[in-house]
Amino acid sequence: MSKLLDMFSRVRRGQSGEGIGFLGRSKPVAKARAAALVVEFTDSDAGAVEAAIKAGADGVLFSWDGKDSATLTTLKPAIEAAKTAKENIATGVRITSGLGRLKHKDLEHLKEQGIHYVILPLTAPARLLGMHIKDLDIVVSIPMREGELYPNFIRNLNAFENVAAIHLDFGLTDEVGAMSIEDIMHYRAVREAVRAGALLNLVGKLDEADAYTLLALGVQGVILGGEQAGATDEKQIKQVRELLEKIHQEEEQDDSTPSLPGKM
Repeated sequence: MSKLLDMFSRVRRGQSGEGIGFLGRSKPVAKARAAALVVEFTDSDAGAVEAAIKAGADGVLFSWDGKDSATLTTLKPAIEAAKTAKENIATGVRITSGLGRLKHKDLEHLKEQGIHYVILPLTAPARLLGMHIKDLDIVVSIPMREGELYPNFIRNLNAFENVAAIHLDFGLTDEVGAMSIEDIMHYRAVREAVRAGALLNLVGKLDEADAYTLLALGVQGVILGGEQAGATDEKQIKQVRELLEKIHQEEEQDDSTPSLPGKM
């Protein structure tokens, strides 16, 4: 299983604090969560990356303009710091431009730097989907558009076997918690069109109403950070992590509650 898909499944299970064997290292306890927490960085500060993981990040995401592959070497210290902080951390890159110049060797170079997945926009060259790189997942970013036939159009992504997950570029506001069931159904129709795990960016300060609404979309991971100023603050990362843990615990309690027998 790839690092990205393993991250999605692992956070739902949690992690015990027991070591392996008599001499095994004791692992820190990680509570199960409703979704994986990915922190996105605008630069490659190794110290900030390590601090984010210690605060509860399950994955990290960087940005690359797709122009100079030599600049990717600057990510190496941050990626190494991430692996030191958490052995099974999932690391990714959002490619923001220069997509027309990307070649097979560029994707290979990303993998060599320790990158496990790349996020591509829907407008990226189709040839990139044909470049199968072992242990490097492709994630396609899907914008929200009007029209009843749009979910049917997006459903065609299922034909590409190497699309490991999708990124829902829905542009949701910080008032997402006020959305109605009718509102969320339009977004859910697009999300359900693809049979793959989904990542979604968080906007603003996440509260309980926002979290419940976002998870109603059926996402497996949330992204905190990027251009959002201060979003990679350790305190906020911890707050989002605890909220995701709380929601998962409530789900578990609901599942374990015995149902009442039906009336005869």
